[in-house]
Amino acid sequence: MHLGMIGLGKMGANMRQRLINAGLQVTGYDRNPEVSDVPSLQELVSALPSPRIVWVMVPAGAPTDSVIGELKSLLSAGDLVIDGGNTRFSDDERHAADLAENGIRFVDCGVSGGVWGLKNGYGLMAGGESSDIEELMPIFDALRPEGERARSFVHVGDVGAGHYAKMVHNGIEYGIMQAYAEGYELLSAKSSIRDVPGTFTAWQEGTVIRSWLLDLVVEALEKDPELKDIAGYVDDSGEGRWTVEEAIANAVPMPVITAALFQRFASRQDDSPTNKMIAALRQQFGGHAVKRPTE
Repeated sequence: MHLGMIGLGKMGANMRQRLINAGLQVTGYDRNPEVSDVPSLQELVSALPSPRIVWVMVPAGAPTDSVIGELKSLLSAGDLVIDGGNTRFSDDERHAADLAENGIRFVDCGVSGGVWGLKNGYGLMAGGESSDIEELMPIFDALRPEGERARSFVHVGDVGAGHYAKMVHNGIEYGIMQAYAEGYELLSAKSSIRDVPGTFTAWQEGTVIRSWLLDLVVEALEKDPELKDIAGYVDDSGEGRWTVEEAIANAVPMPVITAALFQRFASRQDDSPTNKMIAALRQQFGGHAVKRPTE
């Protein structure tokens, strides 16, 4: 099988290599000519056999919209586009309808595995027509970890369902990460605790909270036990926000994921206006002392 891969960043480049390692032929395109196999999208399309299969792995939003729009003009009826980025599920429906005007098929696929995916494989969540998913199974099987397919791949449902599942997956990830982080801070704050990294290490086998994320906590603490080289500023890439928006739209209570998302916002404030007002109110009603900005 021969496919095109658009976007050869940290994820795309590793995915291309894993596919090649599995015996598939991949032609990659990236705006960076140093990593691209071809100089343009036109050249990429020309290099692929019909019906063409093109995997898009670029940032969500305008970059994906632009690539999908260009592919619409370059591909032919019967060709198939897979969006494996972190696109919002509602955009998938729009992209599928747009491509369908020219008879081009569309599948969305949530991909989890990060920079470790090349070695360990990727968890995959796909949305689209059953016949299209079946056609793409050699690709999905090459990308996922070895072993039982159902443990690392799912055809979630219609177009958009794959990215919806990945959105919820990332929302859950927010909550789990927040819990580990809060536990780390509490252990670090207690004077009787002499070995914080060792405590997390001892949780890796036999405990009910063992996980790959816990393993990554241990790895981070081995490199920097007090996290002195890391600023407490936490970004978010969108999926957490979309998860909370969907929780509101469907009246589903999500206090843990919502709190984890808001904590990321709080991490970006050097001197929170909210906390300033709380301090001011405590001073007003109770005469409590306040710290000045220079203290």
